[in-house]
Amino acid sequence: MTSEEFKNKVKYLAVNKKCFFFMVDFEKKKPLVLTNEEINTSKILFKVGKYSNFQIPKNNNNIKINLDKIPIKKSQYLKSFKKVQDHINRGDTYLLNLTFPSKIRLNENFENIFYKAKSKYKILMKDSFVSFSPECFIKIKNNKVFSYPMKGTISSNIINAKNKILNDKKEIREHSTIVDLIRNDLAMVAKKVKVNKFRYIDEIFNYKSSLFQVSSEIEGDLDYNWQSKLGDFLWSILPAGSVSGAPKDKTLEIIKSVELDERGYYSGIYGYFDGERLDSAVNIRYIEKTSSGLLYRSGGGITSNSNFDDEFDELIKKIYVPTI
Repeated sequence: MTSEEFKNKVKYLAVNKKCFFFMVDFEKKKPLVLTNEEINTSKILFKVGKYSNFQIPKNNNNIKINLDKIPIKKSQYLKSFKKVQDHINRGDTYLLNLTFPSKIRLNENFENIFYKAKSKYKILMKDSFVSFSPECFIKIKNNKVFSYPMKGTISSNIINAKNKILNDKKEIREHSTIVDLIRNDLAMVAKKVKVNKFRYIDEIFNYKSSLFQVSSEIEGDLDYNWQSKLGDFLWSILPAGSVSGAPKDKTLEIIKSVELDERGYYSGIYGYFDGERLDSAVNIRYIEKTSSGLLYRSGGGITSNSNFDDEFDELIKKIYVPTI
């Protein structure tokens, strides 16, 4: 599907109030738009907020998921980290989300992991990838658009963790940059864009521990006929600012030069339109099958204040399956 085919199909379905699922990869090369009738549930299962196309099997077993991490070598990460810092010092970017794949081993298949994962957003492309995202991309309801950028992660096991991350100068600057970027993105199609809540904390659980994630809520007013512009709107604000950086265009160029390969559907977006409202997620917390085994993709935002060891630790901490 081309970009024009994506935009035109989204427009047609939205204007005619027909339900559809959509997904776009980070590089915007493989967009998908599928009506309820077109979705092959043998290939794609999803949960987007309250919308889903599956039922959990009765025989879903109670075996705990064991995940063994084999992270990227520190020396390899350091090489790219230094390149990003050089670009920051030259003024080419002031925030870049640097990501890498880590090899992992699992004791369960993708389908069982998908059913077990406790997440508001999750998706399974069988024999390809499974993802369980804590991060909303945008919501549209009552002629308003909302975005919830997530930027800032800390282990809940750390003493005084909430206060530490909320008062960390590096984290404040990083989060503020992304909020400004998302405000600008939404302002391309929305009016009266405002920040309703700035830097609030959600807790994300897995069976061993939990993480605190920092988010904000941004809102804007849409025209009464926003459905006719939905395809163009979605395309124009991709990829998501929280998983790319700012300024977006130049930062995307740098990402191509410092990461190992294309991200594909990792850190892209997926969502569902129910005929009236839209909900969507950033495609993170992502495991994929490759010819060399299973890879878990993760990363974090790099700024001038970033500490190498802290950033490397964050990359590793984000390798988990959210089960209880």
